[in-house]
Amino acid sequence: MPDHDVLIVGAGPVGLLLACLLVQEGLQVAVCERRKEDDDRTRAIGIHRPGLEVLEAAGIGDAVRAQGLRLEGGEVRSRRRTLATLTFAADRPVLILPQPRTGALLRARLQSLSAEALILGCDVTGIRQTAEAVHVTADAADGRRELSAAVVVVADGVRSRLRDDLGLGWRPRTGRASYAMVDVIDSAPGARAVLHCEPEGLVESFPLPDGRRRWVVRVSEGRGLEGIEDFCAAIATRTGVDLGLPPDVRPTAFVAAQHTAKRVHRGRIVLLGDAAHEVSPIGGQGMNLGWVDAVRLAERLARSAPARMPDLTAYDRQVRRSASRAQRRSAFYMSMGAPAPATTVRAREVLMRTLGSAPLRGWTAGLLTMRGL
Repeated sequence: MPDHDVLIVGAGPVGLLLACLLVQEGLQVAVCERRKEDDDRTRAIGIHRPGLEVLEAAGIGDAVRAQGLRLEGGEVRSRRRTLATLTFAADRPVLILPQPRTGALLRARLQSLSAEALILGCDVTGIRQTAEAVHVTADAADGRRELSAAVVVVADGVRSRLRDDLGLGWRPRTGRASYAMVDVIDSAPGARAVLHCEPEGLVESFPLPDGRRRWVVRVSEGRGLEGIEDFCAAIATRTGVDLGLPPDVRPTAFVAAQHTAKRVHRGRIVLLGDAAHEVSPIGGQGMNLGWVDAVRLAERLARSAPARMPDLTAYDRQVRRSASRAQRRSAFYMSMGAPAPATTVRAREVLMRTLGSAPLRGWTAGLLTMRGL
């Protein structure tokens, strides 16, 4: 018999969420995380209604609401003019909570459910599948470990080594751009986002909890911003906003790209979250989509006796279909913030005014809050 019902590789927010759901169902779960310390990098911040429902099912919904900032809505601007204003309805809330804090809540919840489930400093280096189990080799602080499970879930992120080792493929999808961002103290705290879709490129401004704000600037592919001076100059040129940040602030550069695995499972091994599909963070759907996938997977694994091979064919199709929808939306969002000539900018402004008009405003807000995914 295998050591565990399910072994999860990766203790990001998606892997931790799945672990909580499975332990609540009475399954024996282990989570192998190569990092020894918590990952405090600031990345995903938006929690949409589908994600909030999943977090509630995992037992941390109230804590997320208490720590998160409720995003009231936002506006879209271009060439110093407001084109559209949206308000998020109470039945489709968007909460803002930086990923490290969400991850901390999930870790605490998992440890309260199963103190031994999370194994830090455990780097999975090999997976071997047999008819009855999956055997995992890992390097840990106490030496090499040999673990086994009825099912192994690979949730080790976009750069998953194991996905490549398993030969599950990685196909590029439409939508790719480079950005830089900083999180700073907000001089005028609020609860609304502002998107500047300028001819020179996108500038985003999102409120964060504790009186802070995230600024994101689109940059040319292959070219970063030399420092905070260039970052602030780009924002001032495009929007007229003078941030006046101190010289020791360092922007974080990142590339928003989109990929999907050719398959998300092979026998008893399943890809989950960013290991299965990369969705641009512009639009804020990636982490939430991974959580929705985790619920679907947990339901199937809980229904299967540990010794029996779960049928994941329908799950595989559902995951790739939802990812494709999310990627199409994200590609559209990125196109609205791409540098463009005057004729394209004018046409884009007409489209954004139309999407923000009274007849379509509710439908547009639904798209932005992951309705239909």
